[in-house]
Amino acid sequence: MKVYKTEQIRNIALTGNAGSGKTTLAEAMLFEGGVINRRGEVTSKNTVSDYTPIEQEYGNSVLSTLLYTECKGVKINILDTPGMDDLCGGVVSSLNVTDLCLVAVNATNGVESGTVAAVRHTETAELPFMFVFNQLDHDNSNFDAALEQCKASFGNKVTVVQYPVDAGPDFSAIVDVLKMKMYKYGPNGGKPEILDIPDSEKDKAEELHNELVEMAAENEEALMELYFDKGSLSEEEMRKGMKLGMLQRDLLPVFCTCAKKDMGVERLMEFIANNAPNPKERPMRPVVDGKELKMDESDSPSLFVFKTAVESHVGEITYFKVMSGKIKEGLDLINTKSGNKERLSQVFASAGKNREKVEELVAGDLGCTVKLKETKFNQTLATKEADTKYEPIKFPASKHTVAMKAENESDDEKMGEILNRIKFEDPTFVIEYSKELKQLLVHGQGEYHMNVLKWYFDNVHKIDVNYIQPKIPYRETITKPAQSDYRHKKQSGGAGQFGEVHMIIEPYSEGSEPKTAFKIADKEYKMSVRDVQEHKLPWGGKLIFTNCIVGGSIDARFLPAILKGIMEKMEEGPLTGSYARDIRVYVYDGKMHPVDSNEISFKLAGRNAFSKAFKIAGPKILEPICNLEVWVPSDRMGDTMSDLQGRRAMIMGMGSERGMEKISAKVPQKEMYRYATSLSSITGGRGVFNIAFDGYEKVPAEVQDELLKAYEAEQDEE
Repeated sequence: MKVYKTEQIRNIALTGNAGSGKTTLAEAMLFEGGVINRRGEVTSKNTVSDYTPIEQEYGNSVLSTLLYTECKGVKINILDTPGMDDLCGGVVSSLNVTDLCLVAVNATNGVESGTVAAVRHTETAELPFMFVFNQLDHDNSNFDAALEQCKASFGNKVTVVQYPVDAGPDFSAIVDVLKMKMYKYGPNGGKPEILDIPDSEKDKAEELHNELVEMAAENEEALMELYFDKGSLSEEEMRKGMKLGMLQRDLLPVFCTCAKKDMGVERLMEFIANNAPNPKERPMRPVVDGKELKMDESDSPSLFVFKTAVESHVGEITYFKVMSGKIKEGLDLINTKSGNKERLSQVFASAGKNREKVEELVAGDLGCTVKLKETKFNQTLATKEADTKYEPIKFPASKHTVAMKAENESDDEKMGEILNRIKFEDPTFVIEYSKELKQLLVHGQGEYHMNVLKWYFDNVHKIDVNYIQPKIPYRETITKPAQSDYRHKKQSGGAGQFGEVHMIIEPYSEGSEPKTAFKIADKEYKMSVRDVQEHKLPWGGKLIFTNCIVGGSIDARFLPAILKGIMEKMEEGPLTGSYARDIRVYVYDGKMHPVDSNEISFKLAGRNAFSKAFKIAGPKILEPICNLEVWVPSDRMGDTMSDLQGRRAMIMGMGSERGMEKISAKVPQKEMYRYATSLSSITGGRGVFNIAFDGYEKVPAEVQDELLKAYEAEQDEE
């Protein structure tokens, strides 16, 4: 394989809704570029992309796949990505190492949830994108309706470069208003006949050509002046204006294909070769640490790992983008995270499961290697002198959580090891063992995402695992002051134990000052505040420990033991065993014994005095509340609102955004289990949402009663 210079490289990502024909389009592009000599089909399970067992069983892309093809002496690297937004990790990582995104649109269905999600991810990545209307030969294909949906969703930047003649079963011709030619295909596609535009299409083509010229001219002042002077632009001038517009995301070209019959694919590749930005024309990935390098083959070599995969018979495969310099077989680089040396024993250009050894890859190219010792995704390899560390890819926050448990306890350790490996292959999985809930939690993007994970356990690792609803991390606090005292006394043969503690506890709110007097149960207590300690709790909230001891009734050396006893009890609230928070404790009196008093005695006395006081201080359960943002089509607004109200949501605001209706709300975490599935069902897969923890609030009385009964039943079982 020849070595391509940076200017001869185009990196593109194929995105779009599941079923829009991305994998079939990639197959046709590889066929046109001569990388394969026969086009496979998804239904026949013989495509270059979608080659893993899970993808062949599911019938759609689950992982991103690196491919390459060639057109006019230009190497086009393609990342074929999953269409389900639950599997967005492959999309996000791909958009971070490519320079143009092709959003495939099913001409029968128009704008779908995956279309909206793909465009949303390009916004985050600040990446140019264009539309490819595919499957124009279907019975119900409707180019005009799909185009109108695109313009309604993404604005008038959507600009027709090609449109079909007679979309549907008889589709065989595309009018290209950039070249002002018609491409006529035979029944099996392949090489087209390039013809003049027929009279029946001339008026429409001229109108769209003029629109395209105007859109191209708007992107540079010099082009605008040329347009005003000449009334038009040459093809070369239009291409320059279009490229500028695409780079600024001000122009979104529309192309037409029937990938299954290889119609329009060669012309699409030609446009990419001529108009897509090369890696030098896009901003360099920011550097976190070390020397800032240039996207230049003469600079010091460095690469950024965007994907790690494991394949049977091959082992771990590391996919990377060459950020600077040249990468050759046998090159030694430093992992800038660990400082350890890695040798690139082999370097490959990747076409799915087919990998071709290459002499070298230059800055901007995508490739892979095998058998690295420790380098994983989001890590940088660079020379020791540069010590460059590129900014990591940021993945979307989790939207769905399950607790995971092996069917057989003996498999627990193995399950943990597998999960630890999987999170490197798919970084949108977040694995966490909650000490508080005593559960292994797996956070992901949705129920489909979790089904993929379970498939691997069932079919690859042969371990039976169960998903269960995760427990909720409730908190407990108090609502009124309470007084208690406790004497710990123990005599057993030798030295005894003695400690007595008197305390008052009250609710704490941020910024409040300690009180100097209380009236509890008709009895008055005066406090002489000598010392205040503020303790931020690991689980949120605070404990304020106030020393009000006068006259030496308790020696100062025993106060840390009392505090320790209180802290231990705060880890186990009396209502549901949840952590307690936001409490101020006043230790104001007590008794010691000259011989038997020690730290353990006062720790137990403090612990029990606090427990007694907590139970009579109006204890209340707090629940975690989440900030929720939901985007739904206007015709599903009512159903979505009804569903949220059934989840005890408090609606904070509504508006319109990106052609969708946006709802902002605060919702208890308890009510959000499987919300991703519910929203998808309500909106036909078109709704999307973001969720983030906000804080804790008191639960309603009826909910508290339910929780108390459930906790009592659980304790009885144990």
